[in-house]
Amino acid sequence: MAVQELAMPATSRAGTVVAIGQQVRVPKTAELVAAHLRRRIVRGELVEGDALPPEATLMEQFGVSRPTLREAFRVLESEALITVRRGAHGGARVHTPNGDIAARYAALVLEYRGTTLADIHQARAVIEPPCVAILAENHTQDDLDKLRLAVDETAAATATDDPGQCLQANLAFHILLVDLAGNTTLSVLSGMLRHILDLATISQPAAERGPEHRLAIRRRLLDHERVVDLIEAREARAAEDLWREHLLEAGRYLTDGPVAATVLDLLG
Repeated sequence: MAVQELAMPATSRAGTVVAIGQQVRVPKTAELVAAHLRRRIVRGELVEGDALPPEATLMEQFGVSRPTLREAFRVLESEALITVRRGAHGGARVHTPNGDIAARYAALVLEYRGTTLADIHQARAVIEPPCVAILAENHTQDDLDKLRLAVDETAAATATDDPGQCLQANLAFHILLVDLAGNTTLSVLSGMLRHILDLATISQPAAERGPEHRLAIRRRLLDHERVVDLIEAREARAAEDLWREHLLEAGRYLTDGPVAATVLDLLG
């Protein structure tokens, strides 16, 4: 419901009459209920898997009708903050905010704007290398141990020649590099790009895995080992440059030829 305030006249020092009123939108009751529950979820007062009280209890606590409460639930469901099951053993359960939800919406915006796969790979090469530099300047022995273990796991996955294992191990290493840098904003942005690339990879037909592909995988594994060495030596600039070239080279390989100009097609 919108309320139009009267434009209350006020006189400036110059004698000019200025309007100080403005349109004020009064939130619907369902939006207020949704905002209250959303705030509790974001603040950690309600955690993943928590069951909300029965509808009758919430109706009494908020002083609202069943249709209003269910409208608030629909708002939170659309934000993936709760899931609602109907029936005798149903109810609403809480979900903590997930970057994958934001990534899926961002992917739709990018697809609408005709974004290419090469464009996303370039963006990834802008975000990850500075994280590597931060990690090189500020790391602990525990960080190095985690990185070495991740390299070993990537090597083991590569030896199996299983595409799924290789992809997951490689992804885990990239996630670890960014997360250990300690910048939450960069972690979220990087995670969104990775999720979009994962969706794009799933939607693209698998390429034939020949000797050239295996050689490319081997080169990338060597880059993983070298970047950890540079991080340990605290050579931030060299580590950042190596990782940027690693990502750009991987992007060129994965989007070789006409694929570079392929517009995201995640809807099928």
